[in-house]
Amino acid sequence: MSASPTSPQNSPAEAEASCRLPLLVFFGGAAFWLVAASLLGHLASIKLHSPSFLSHCEHLTYGRLYPAAMNALLYGFASSAAFGVALWLVARLGRVAVPQPWLVAFAGKLWNLGVLAGVAGIIAGDSTGFEWLEMPRYAAVPLFFSSLFIALWTLLAFHRRAERGLAVSQWYLVAALLWFPWIYSTATMLLVCHPVRGVMQAIVGWWFTNNLQTLWLTPMALAAIFHFLPTLAERPLHSRYLALFGFWMLALFGGWAGIPASAPVPAWIVSVSNAAAVMLFIPALAVGLNIVNTLRGGPKIVGCAGGPFCFLRFAVMSYVVAAVAGAVVAASAPGAVAQFTWLKTALTHLNLYGFVAMALFGAIYEILPRVTGADFCRKFMRAHFWLAIIGTVIHVGALAIGGLKQGALLGDAAVPFHNVIKTSLHFFRVATIGELLILVGNLLFALNVVGLFVKCARKCCGAQMSCCAAEPATTGGAK
Repeated sequence: MSASPTSPQNSPAEAEASCRLPLLVFFGGAAFWLVAASLLGHLASIKLHSPSFLSHCEHLTYGRLYPAAMNALLYGFASSAAFGVALWLVARLGRVAVPQPWLVAFAGKLWNLGVLAGVAGIIAGDSTGFEWLEMPRYAAVPLFFSSLFIALWTLLAFHRRAERGLAVSQWYLVAALLWFPWIYSTATMLLVCHPVRGVMQAIVGWWFTNNLQTLWLTPMALAAIFHFLPTLAERPLHSRYLALFGFWMLALFGGWAGIPASAPVPAWIVSVSNAAAVMLFIPALAVGLNIVNTLRGGPKIVGCAGGPFCFLRFAVMSYVVAAVAGAVVAASAPGAVAQFTWLKTALTHLNLYGFVAMALFGAIYEILPRVTGADFCRKFMRAHFWLAIIGTVIHVGALAIGGLKQGALLGDAAVPFHNVIKTSLHFFRVATIGELLILVGNLLFALNVVGLFVKCARKCCGAQMSCCAAEPATTGGAK
């Protein structure tokens, strides 16, 4: 790979140091919003089986807590962390310093301010009512402009890269940075600013939720996986052609899925959506085969320490399992049983917690020590890993099993609907335990991030004081 004649090649350390300030903003905000989302989600989970819990407060009803939790998770944690991972990968792989990093840091603070306004608006009752787009219009404006600036500035650094060859991770992150402003602005215009009428509102809403997950968060998580897993395993990627095939399959079919089988829309729309959902199994299979063959023969000890490698490997497994389950549910017979149940919610949480969040955790645990010169607490990291895995398995498993049983009972006309609801309560209680474990693990992650920031600040202050102490001595010796 040759360097661009107009872009001087920076060392990896110089490229990473140039994005230190915006990464502290992105990852610090992500840690805060992760804890907030987990706390709100845990309260919402409790209210599913104990509706009298906090019933005296109108701002803490399930209809406000759950949307606030999902928006804090999607925009506050996942999107902020994705912006940081994309910026670091562009600088590191391109051997280019990020120009004017304080501007990106300012845009990151504006993004966090928009998320704060949006989550507060949802809790106050000023929700739009559209899934994953509940934030009011006054929050959507700073979110759109800050995300647009972050994407453009990251793409500018990508254009100025010294290493002109493209890695697999760069395919995914560049595509995602181009897709997100289009997806978010289109849905906001058609649902919030100038709402379309009739069934088109539901179609646009389903299109947005599917694309936000499939064409924004999924490519960012895959970018982290394709870079860090081969690097940590000290193995070259098995096949670039297989990775390219999976990328184009995701780009081709990712935007067509998302319409439920019971949607009151023309039958051809449901058929196309189900076919696309089945085809999304192909890129997941390509990713799984590529990663398995890449890691085969590598050092076994890498994955046994509960470090970043473990998070990323679990993310790959969750991605494949979620894709297989989604393809099965998209089929006509299983889809008829699963509709109107909690199985869809279980698959969504498996994608967000088991795949996207775990991939971003692994990336953050690997990136922050590089740019700060400090290290995480390994005990907290291992505890976070096991709590996240056990909590995700319990939470997703309880909702999935409860959804399947709920679907079977709903298909039996002899079973009263009240009995179906009562049967689901046991699974809700188990899912709440999983949410609690996830909350504790996320608290450890946030404490670990804060502790690393404190170590970095002490290191910088110590270096600055050493320079100040050495300066008078040097001046006196010169005299």
